[in-house]
Amino acid sequence: MKLKKLAAAALICTSLLAGSAFAANIKRPECVAPAKPGGGFDLTCRIAQLGLKSQLTDLMQVTFMPGGIGAVAINMFNTTRTDDPSAIVAFSSGSLLNIATGKYGEWTENDVRWVASAGTDFGAVVVRNDSKFKSLAELMEAFKKGEDGVIVGAGGSVGSQDWMKAALLVKAIDKDPKKMRYVAYDGGGDAITGLLGGSIEVYFGDIGEMVSHLGAGTMRILAVMSPDRLPEPFAEFPTTKELGYDTEWAIMRGYYMGKNVSDEAYNAYADAFKAAYATEEFAKIQKDKGLLPMNIAGEEFDADVKKRVERMRGIAKEAGLIQ
Repeated sequence: MKLKKLAAAALICTSLLAGSAFAANIKRPECVAPAKPGGGFDLTCRIAQLGLKSQLTDLMQVTFMPGGIGAVAINMFNTTRTDDPSAIVAFSSGSLLNIATGKYGEWTENDVRWVASAGTDFGAVVVRNDSKFKSLAELMEAFKKGEDGVIVGAGGSVGSQDWMKAALLVKAIDKDPKKMRYVAYDGGGDAITGLLGGSIEVYFGDIGEMVSHLGAGTMRILAVMSPDRLPEPFAEFPTTKELGYDTEWAIMRGYYMGKNVSDEAYNAYADAFKAAYATEEFAKIQKDKGLLPMNIAGEEFDADVKKRVERMRGIAKEAGLIQ
């Protein structure tokens, strides 16, 4: 047993040293969050900023590039920053859905290099703390009376990931999601502001975004769209499935780089993440940010993302979002 522990420790140390050696070549590290502060992309960049702290010689800077739920960012990294060796861009499953449905125009999953995952998240049904909806059952009763009887909002337009979360619940009671009163925001931060300001009644966001709001008493989580109850700090919140609605929505979070970055630059970040995954600190950061472990980096991750986009094209066709 002692020999196994020593071998495992040696493997982690070797990984850390290798990651640090590669990461030393990353000058002025930057994570681009393609939205305004406060939403899921911000959260994703903070995981990289904190999680790679021991792997990088310089503290990673987080910059915000709102516009089109990632469209502005992917356009920039396909035009003026295609070979930027220092910058990674945050993305989520919603970004992949946008690619699958053509919302990023000509840019596809083959126009960037997918570097590493940050973890996995799940959809959440969120209302203001003083909302008339005290439970998911009450919200669903309102939808049964008419899809347009509830003002729903989220970060993304009709057909986006957040819209799909609401659509799945509405379809679960045989209602038409296209009749929903849906307000589109440019990111989760803006949607939360809209919820707190009373512009919308229900926010379909991500559970990870709620970590910093749990103790504030301003919002209430009606349900989580995970297959099973999540660990603390979300263990108290029921799942949509256990409440009688056969729906779930998992969200992968991660990072990409420009398609023309060198293998050296790409591998520097991939190896830095691999080294970080082996540490207890990274696992704690994931947990503190409300994410569950999903630790893949490099070429394996790139291949995984491309398969996910292809699967999403199939889902989008079934939902009538694309031909």
